[in-house]
Amino acid sequence: KSVEEEELRRLFYVALTRAERHLFISYSRFKNDGKELEPSMFIAEIQDQHLLPVEKVFIDDETMGAFAALAFSDELKPELEKIEEDFVTRILDKFVMNVTALNNYIQCPLNFYFNNLIKVPSGKSEATEFGSSIHFALQRLFEKMQQNNNLFPAKQDFVADFAWYMQRHRENFTREQFARRMEYGQEVLNKYYDKYINTWNKVVAIERNIKNVVVKGVPLKGKLDKLEFDGKMVNVVDYKSGDYDKAVPKLKGPSDKDPDGGSYWRQAVFYKILVDNYDQKDWKVISTEFDFIEPDKKKVYQKARIVITPEDIATVTHQIEDVWQKIQNRDFYKGCGKPECHWCNFSKDHNLAIALHNAEDEAIEVMEREEEIGL
Repeated sequence: KSVEEEELRRLFYVALTRAERHLFISYSRFKNDGKELEPSMFIAEIQDQHLLPVEKVFIDDETMGAFAALAFSDELKPELEKIEEDFVTRILDKFVMNVTALNNYIQCPLNFYFNNLIKVPSGKSEATEFGSSIHFALQRLFEKMQQNNNLFPAKQDFVADFAWYMQRHRENFTREQFARRMEYGQEVLNKYYDKYINTWNKVVAIERNIKNVVVKGVPLKGKLDKLEFDGKMVNVVDYKSGDYDKAVPKLKGPSDKDPDGGSYWRQAVFYKILVDNYDQKDWKVISTEFDFIEPDKKKVYQKARIVITPEDIATVTHQIEDVWQKIQNRDFYKGCGKPECHWCNFSKDHNLAIALHNAEDEAIEVMEREEEIGL
């Protein structure tokens, strides 16, 4: 007997002993293909030793349907009702691809649908507002440097700008959240300033809007936190607040586990494509750097610089073309079906889906379409 089999038997019997008064063991009578299904070998072992009554239970179709929707909904892709074509056309006529829309669609078409198409309003979270406060302080730090003969303002001014923004938006925090974030932010920014004050590049462009870029027929735009220059060579800097350790997987390129690559990696490549094709300037991106404002678990400040290869550019350019075409084809009403997907679960929990599809149904649909066209 294999070790795996013994482990499964042990788990099975542990589960049986959880019962306090009565125990019912049930199993399906049929497989998905309609063939008769034998009970588990562990049930057969019990029946060999004990005479247990066996009762066939018949469940009506309505109950089965309700159970299927409840038990297996996490594996199903919700499909929303298509909204008015004229309304969608007006939006898409003005739509310009940015990296947020690209990442949202690749994560889940419904994510794009809710956030980039119909733009569902959402309240500002504590973390988002805290991050905005940090971004504001960094923006003002470099703007003041540029306005003051390349001299950075004092550390106290830097932290004061953060505190000013926090105060200005304190309605987005509870009293406890505001006090905690204010204290933490001031501590983090004080140490961040000390860490980098003597090494910051002063030849920079801050909060640069880049638009009117077209790549492979797809219009692109983006707003970049900071561009650092060495002549015409550019290092694009994007500030990140939050947990560095949780961000590490997002920095990785395509792999067998994640063939699309991480969202930060894609952002880095997108920025190079955007800037390199910006006709108004003769700039060339040599790297994209993610500057993590909050230290990691070891209290170390981290920067992650991604040097982009021609293969990276080809991959993300293809992603841009593919997603653009799907958006133009109105292919954003069906979700990804991943159990952890917020927008798929939102659609199912609020009864917004008009249909639910699983992978088997979709495979059959594809086969039927291929038969129709003679493939």
